[in-house]
Amino acid sequence: MAKKVIITEKPSVAMEFAKALKINVNRKDGYIESDDWIITWCVGHLVTMSYPEAYDENLKIWRLDTLPFLPKEWKYEIIPNVQKQFNIVKELLQREDIDIIYNAGDSGREGEYIQRLVFMMAKPNPKAKIKRVWIDSQTEEEILRGIKEAKDLKEYDSLSDAAYLRAKEDYLIGINFSRLLSLMYAKRVAKAMNEERAVISIGRVMTCVLGLVVNREREIQNFKKVNFYKIQGTFFKDSDIIGDFKVMEGSSVFESPRLYNESGFKKKEDAIRFIEYLKKQDSAVVDSITKKKIKENPPLLFNLAEAQNECTRRFKISPDETLQTIQSLYEKKLVTYPRTDARVLSSAVAKEITKNLNGLAKLNISDEINEIIKNMSERKYSTKLEKTKYVDDSKITDHYAIIPTGQGKENISKLSKLEKNVYELIVKRFLAIFYPAAEYNRISVKLKVKNETFLANGRECSKLGYLEVYKNEKNIKNTNSEEKEKDEDETTNENIALLSSLKKNDVLNIKGYNIKTGETKPPKRYNSGTMILAMENAGKLIEDEELREQIKGSGIGTSATRAEIIKKLERIDYIKANPKTQILTPTKRGEVVYDIVLNTMPDILNPELTASWEKGLSMVEQKQISADEFMTKLEKYVRSKVVKFKKIRNEYLYGY
Repeated sequence: MAKKVIITEKPSVAMEFAKALKINVNRKDGYIESDDWIITWCVGHLVTMSYPEAYDENLKIWRLDTLPFLPKEWKYEIIPNVQKQFNIVKELLQREDIDIIYNAGDSGREGEYIQRLVFMMAKPNPKAKIKRVWIDSQTEEEILRGIKEAKDLKEYDSLSDAAYLRAKEDYLIGINFSRLLSLMYAKRVAKAMNEERAVISIGRVMTCVLGLVVNREREIQNFKKVNFYKIQGTFFKDSDIIGDFKVMEGSSVFESPRLYNESGFKKKEDAIRFIEYLKKQDSAVVDSITKKKIKENPPLLFNLAEAQNECTRRFKISPDETLQTIQSLYEKKLVTYPRTDARVLSSAVAKEITKNLNGLAKLNISDEINEIIKNMSERKYSTKLEKTKYVDDSKITDHYAIIPTGQGKENISKLSKLEKNVYELIVKRFLAIFYPAAEYNRISVKLKVKNETFLANGRECSKLGYLEVYKNEKNIKNTNSEEKEKDEDETTNENIALLSSLKKNDVLNIKGYNIKTGETKPPKRYNSGTMILAMENAGKLIEDEELREQIKGSGIGTSATRAEIIKKLERIDYIKANPKTQILTPTKRGEVVYDIVLNTMPDILNPELTASWEKGLSMVEQKQISADEFMTKLEKYVRSKVVKFKKIRNEYLYGY
């Protein structure tokens, strides 16, 4: 009797597939078998790329004359400590009684790569059909759907091509440039570090990220603080109104060289002198009143980068720890697939979103979550998302945003404190999109003291809207870019009713003036969360979420690899992350390596170049260019760099 084989990413996932298929678990050594099914698993990577010495023993010794190393036929080998599991998988895939093989690896580029390497090395039964299971969560319903709708493996060949090319690109740049720079400059590193010998480690994405950290540190170190002096007036009508001086046309100091900017003086004595001039007037007149209503919509849903940034900000944990935590929630059926770049839902999921909501209502996650869901229900907030910004099929590649499944009730009580915190963060972000926008009343009053202008501003939240979801939290972060921008620079009067009662030409008494010292500020250091955002946006740390969405798609690395890149830079002592704050700073070794790269191959530090390679991989995946085209450009790039270095060395040593 013919059987079907499912190969999953790890044993715990295999168990979930067994439960979904109602298999009475007959666990054997490395697999599960029933009358109809065999379920086996990888344990991470089973196969890896061979080092150069596997091609030629002489390549074990690093020498310039053996570079560039560009294999024509690529070699792979089984990782020794998982050889046993590979042999089990290979034997199962080659069985004569197998008619269908289901690739149920992690639903992403890296997951595809892991499984394709296994198929390449194991050489499955050629009579068996191979299909790809692609799922968004590990719920029983989704697993069964994934098996039922599994497509022919060939449908994912372009994804596989991109996965192989990513590995080859990292390999060629890492092997060639690490050897090249080590042979020419490792002594410089060793001397700087007071070591006998050293190795320079170069990576396509890793070195670019090192550059971002070092550049930011040097901007901070070279920053020179400048003080400036702002004037604030206190005016009176029934109660105090605070206004900030602002230079406008007609002012006695308009375009004066004594000004630092439109609201401050370079020298304190000039500010004092100006106040003396202002004191000649004893009243201010209301020149104009501007009222505005501002709506702030709920933020978009989490993708992995946004979740990592938010978890670093709130819980001071690393991106790697965030990924591990959300992965654990995924395996407990509580949330959907974590390694996603999308922050929206598909139209198909949006049509059935009430299943997730109804499920959450039954989970009894916490009193706070219960109240949020109850408010939604009592106020009859719409659950129709199809025509909102939270649903957009064009912004989804592999998976939609991270959302709660509404399932996994049996696992809620087993969550660690961190898992519970991260889960509730995801749940709240999800529930918020069903709430209306928050609304603010904003008023700006322009006061004239003779020809000089003071601005008195006020703002109040008139409707909490989605902020009700976060009302019990102390560190709510305002997502409205206009509000954030204005609040940083201006004094906001809490008594908006008083400002609203003013009329044009009203006369206010002047109680006095004071000087506020301002100072220019250096850029902030990256923390591990903001670095993830910078990597997603090709080196730009963009805080406005709408703008981030507009330029997304040309990032450094992928959602699946960014955390590991930061972790590797720490491991090789190029950067360090403060364990309490997650602030990133370069080490001495990292700065020495950065200087060598900056003076020899600065383009590898350029985020836009690194992002362009990532874009190329996406184009292969989307069948816009062929794998051969990409590989030809990659080999040309590596070869040109090595040739250039050899020429520089020969000119230095031999004069030609």
